[in-house]
Amino acid sequence: MHAAIPFPAIGPEVFSVTLWGFEFALRWYALAYIAGLLAAWSILVWLMRRPALWGGDAPITPAAVEELMTAVVIGVVIGGRLGFVLIYQPGYFLANPLEILKVWQGGMSFHGGFLGVVVAGLWYCRRNAVAPLALADAFALATPVGLMLGRIANFINAELWGRPTDLPWGVIFPGVAAQDCADVVGACARHPSQLYEAGLEGLVLGLVLWLLVRRGALRAPGRILGAFLTGYGAARFFVEFFRVADAQYITPKNPLGHVIDWAGWGLSMGQILSLPMMAVGLWFLWRARAVW
Repeated sequence: MHAAIPFPAIGPEVFSVTLWGFEFALRWYALAYIAGLLAAWSILVWLMRRPALWGGDAPITPAAVEELMTAVVIGVVIGGRLGFVLIYQPGYFLANPLEILKVWQGGMSFHGGFLGVVVAGLWYCRRNAVAPLALADAFALATPVGLMLGRIANFINAELWGRPTDLPWGVIFPGVAAQDCADVVGACARHPSQLYEAGLEGLVLGLVLWLLVRRGALRAPGRILGAFLTGYGAARFFVEFFRVADAQYITPKNPLGHVIDWAGWGLSMGQILSLPMMAVGLWFLWRARAVW
């Protein structure tokens, strides 16, 4: 039997209490969203207080961040949930529409949440005559912290696990994660793909963006946004090679869950959605080169 790491003794709930016959629980997933949004708020305020980073006035005042974040919270929750519903499990939610409202149980799509933020941001910019690209750069800087926390919460929830592996850092996830390991001798260890994403999409990408800021990247509108889209797309595309596809895409003839398949080589839904992100990101980087 290969060396592996047992899943830590931790559940999806931070704590739960029962009052007047009703149970109230705070889940790690919800806490990650709350902490990520508060971190984004703090980063945005910090950026708006430093006009020198922008080579002139900041896009908005620190006081205006509150109204902006209100719109963003609505956009990320609605967009993230609807993205998950429409992209990954439309059949299930069509049959169980009330389940759509149970956001606290998990099930959010980054790509859907991203589109929700875009819509909210464009609405705010049009309403307040703000330069969209400058504000998008600020959001790109504020996002990696939330991504990292969200992926850590996915790990704690023992969801979105990776494929079986015999590497020494493989994790033995509980529950349904062992269902497709019948041919594995002993306990089934898997890639902790959630932590791969937390490291690449959160820590590494965040550090790269801040290094670009130190080199004056905020003075070239769209450059930080382009670096974020390209970096996130590349990180997600890479990690998808180690991550188990969503159940609705997996069949006996397609065990890897490829949405597009060429004789055993193919792309997952996550990879397909990441390709246009990388393309748009590279376009923004090319566009910003003239003012770099």
